[in-house]
Amino acid sequence: MLEFEQTLILLGGFAIVAVAANQIAIFFQKLKLPLITGLLIIGLFAGPFVLKLLPKGTSHGLQFINDISLAFIAFAAAAELYLKELRSRLKSIKWMTFGQLFVTFVGSGLLIYFLAEYIPFMADLSTAAKGAISVLMASIFVARSPASAIAVIQEMRAKGPFVQMAMGVTVVKDFLVILLFAICFSVSITLVNGDPFTLSFLLILIGELAASFGLGWVVGKLLTLMLGWHMHQYIKAALLLLIGYSVYLLNHFIEANSIDWVGKTLHLEPLLICIIGSFIVTNYSKYRQEFIKILEELSPYVYICFFTLTGANVSLDALIALIGVAFMLFFIRLITMILGSLIGGKLSGDPALFQRIGWMPFVTQAGVGLGLATVVANQFPEWGNEFQTTVVAVIVINQFVGPPLFKWSINMVGEARLRATTPHFDGVRDAFIIGFESQSLALAKQLKEHGWEAEIITRRKDVDPADYPGLSIHLVDDFSLKTLEGLDIKKAEAVVLTLTDPENLAIAETLYTHVGTKDIVVRLDDRENFDAFHKLDCLIVDPSTAMVSLMDHLVRSPQAATLLLGMQEDQDTMDIAVMNEDMRGLALRDLRLPSDIIILSVKRKGQTLITHGYTRLRIGDILTVVGSLDSLQEVALRFDR
Repeated sequence: MLEFEQTLILLGGFAIVAVAANQIAIFFQKLKLPLITGLLIIGLFAGPFVLKLLPKGTSHGLQFINDISLAFIAFAAAAELYLKELRSRLKSIKWMTFGQLFVTFVGSGLLIYFLAEYIPFMADLSTAAKGAISVLMASIFVARSPASAIAVIQEMRAKGPFVQMAMGVTVVKDFLVILLFAICFSVSITLVNGDPFTLSFLLILIGELAASFGLGWVVGKLLTLMLGWHMHQYIKAALLLLIGYSVYLLNHFIEANSIDWVGKTLHLEPLLICIIGSFIVTNYSKYRQEFIKILEELSPYVYICFFTLTGANVSLDALIALIGVAFMLFFIRLITMILGSLIGGKLSGDPALFQRIGWMPFVTQAGVGLGLATVVANQFPEWGNEFQTTVVAVIVINQFVGPPLFKWSINMVGEARLRATTPHFDGVRDAFIIGFESQSLALAKQLKEHGWEAEIITRRKDVDPADYPGLSIHLVDDFSLKTLEGLDIKKAEAVVLTLTDPENLAIAETLYTHVGTKDIVVRLDDRENFDAFHKLDCLIVDPSTAMVSLMDHLVRSPQAATLLLGMQEDQDTMDIAVMNEDMRGLALRDLRLPSDIIILSVKRKGQTLITHGYTRLRIGDILTVVGSLDSLQEVALRFDR
């Protein structure tokens, strides 16, 4: 009972630290550092070696948090391995995985073993213990971070064969590394205990792995059954964590009782069981999407607890003493990864550039590596803490170095799809309307009435521009970048797309990546394509809801709606860019504006400001103003150069 009360008190204290860590770690993200790094550092300072907010032995007292987190990390790692998505680059992925897995593991393992005398906690250990540490650390060095890779790919909007290869190898490696670690872990226990490598040891090892695979299949079926039940998603999330934790409870039970049953301590491989179960759900069930959604919703909470707890378990003294060793190990890993990339790329027949930079996407490490280090620390108390501290230091270095290298490699192969720089405003408001129909004509005429230069682009051969005097209509064969640039599309402040969704999406991608058009307006056909256009910062008009929304605003706010729609006589709204240097630094309250002009909003660098009389203008600000037509023209001239 007393132990239970102590655990509750410890859990309450840790919960407060974890909540605070989550809030403080946001500061690290503002410095462009991974959230995980912030959580590790905050856990380190909150632990027993600095601020002492958490007592020594916190990790042991809250072992169930580690067990739940490790099971979750294994579930998340296998959920990324969806076989159907790997087929297009299977040859490259296969050989690059071989190069990264085999060369990194063997090369780094040998180097660590022969450099053991330069690693303080290894120097005085037995040869068997040195071998155990070498293979364990080498297996962890193979691990990668799918979450970090996905974050970089999404940030760069990257797409292409190199990115496909990098993502495929990343998820395959994280699956295989747990299998590799499971074998190395069993071998290491035998080495450290001094047991001989006999036929019985080999049979027991094969039996443990076979049992783990079989239980993994059972876990996969349990997860599939659970996901098929009709219940609230929160309950499913709780059951998912419970299933993962049950695997660890079963392993602890077998370890504690197997000596009485068979005269020898037996082990299951909980990480392997969980990763097999997740793999079955991901690839052989119809619940993949729901499974991934639950994992994504749980991940922030699990990672906050796990990485904060891991940081609290790191000894600051040991970290300072081992920082030089960490950099040595970082370079060992880097060198073996480069060699693995060269060998794997050569075997797969990848282009020379891919072979030279193929190692760059795989530097970053995170959850899986830290999880495996925690397993080692729990199993080998004599040197496990120093082992974990060293691995944590190496992973933090990798987190600093890895993402920039991955971004660099994406830029080198030309697969980044970042937004192009918006062309400089030339003083004339230009709009291009792509697609010819009655709405296009009406829009072009209305824009011209409001002082815009509107041009229509179409592929329709039955259109005769001479039939539409006063309008500029361009007949083209396609909407390629070359064609659009030939029409001087870069001068446009806005492009309106009125074609089908696939055509609009292709043009929007071109404008976003190569032109940098300030405003891309899209008429949506299918609601399912909304997110694709939203990612390209398009202004989306959904005809299925636009009319209802318009009537709703006319009922609730008739004055505002009619004003914004230009339905009030001699009244309109206009976006005006601040280009006049004389206006720089002026407060809104100091502007001399016509009495009927009202400034509705100020947009700066894509963000709408909450304005007041003391808001000061900057060059490039976009003011949304309302007033009479004459006054709007006067204000536009005043803010221009």
